[in-house]
Amino acid sequence: MAAKKETEKKFSIEENFAKLQEIAARMGEEDISLEDSFKEYEKGVRLIRECSLALDEVEKKVMKLREDGTLEEFDV
Repeated sequence: MAAKKETEKKFSIEENFAKLQEIAARMGEEDISLEDSFKEYEKGVRLIRECSLALDEVEKKVMKLREDGTLEEFDV
């Protein structure tokens, strides 16, 4: 049940990237079982999706700001 609560909680992009690094390190261990490796892979895919969605939202906000003229001096 604790694992389910963790997946329901929203983490920052930075926190998700840190978790992805931890997953990559665990998957690189020689003694990880195939089953555990697959579980880590699934977690990683979910985190990547969350990061992608969050980055898309940021991009939309930046584009909106640019349309409004607020960020004209930045060439993003």
